Amino acid sequence: MRILVTGAGGMLGGGVARSLAERGDDVTVFQRRASSLGLPEINGDVTDPSAVRRAVEGMDAVVHLAAKVNVTGAWAEYEAVNIGGVRHLVDALRAAGTPRLVHVSSPSVAHHGRALVGAGAGPADPLRARGNYARSKAAGERIALAADSPSLAVVAVRPHLVWGPGDTQLVGRIVQRARAGRLPLIGSGAALIDTTYVDNAVDATVAALDRIGTAHGRALVVTNGEPRPVADLFARLCRAAGVRPPARRVPFPLAWVAGAAVEGAWALSGRHDDPPLTRFLAEQLATAHWFDQRETREVLGWTPAVPLEEGFGRLADWYARA
Repeated sequence: MRILVTGAGGMLGGGVARSLAERGDDVTVFQRRASSLGLPEINGDVTDPSAVRRAVEGMDAVVHLAAKVNVTGAWAEYEAVNIGGVRHLVDALRAAGTPRLVHVSSPSVAHHGRALVGAGAGPADPLRARGNYARSKAAGERIALAADSPSLAVVAVRPHLVWGPGDTQLVGRIVQRARAGRLPLIGSGAALIDTTYVDNAVDATVAALDRIGTAHGRALVVTNGEPRPVADLFARLCRAAGVRPPARRVPFPLAWVAGAAVEGAWALSGRHDDPPLTRFLAEQLATAHWFDQRETREVLGWTPAVPLEEGFGRLADWYARA
């Protein structure tokens, strides 16, 4: 197939593009800046409808990963990329007659701040999701799935906390803050959290494309299916990087108030870098969120190939060579 992958500059998007190309698909990548993937690429922005139309022309499928993922920023920025970008893409796919769309979303679109224990893929809820990222992704997912039709098959996959060697988001931030002594545990550290090793997230996304004929119209959460206490997860990631795991604990109410204060300070100062703590982050680290994977595995015909233990080992090997 001729496949367009948007957002291929990220770890997951790049992995998906490489995987598809390695198996023989004709892959083009679309992102704002040039990549180092060695694949045909179109540079542009999903907020530009003319650029999106040019990118999808002649494609058999699109895997859409481009998004604004920061934890802070003005609502208008999230709306333009995570909502407007999806609208532009759907319009372009309909105009071009492209028949397949895999929309990469997030479990946060259905997280309302309470514990998720063995949860399924609840409906995306822009009104109750926590924070600008989750709310905008929820709205974008709803737009994508609403476009599912006999002429355009759409499936949404929600990989949860994707990590692996070279990750600058989850792993990179945890390790950086641990090295600086600024990585406390929120609450008891006992909340069970699911994560996804990057190779497994790549394989599940590719499987969603291959199974879209039967999977279309659904939202599917993707994880390793191995929930771990957040304290254990932090410890394993830190040890893989050769840094001391966090030992200091901050009560959740105090962390939530501190997160609100930090968010206010960032907004007043106009800073665009990610703050050390937000209310959303405090909730995520103090609240259980792990998911029932039976539907995902049955619908996609997929199971994770890399268990967490192997993933931790690969991460340690990567840091040893870095």
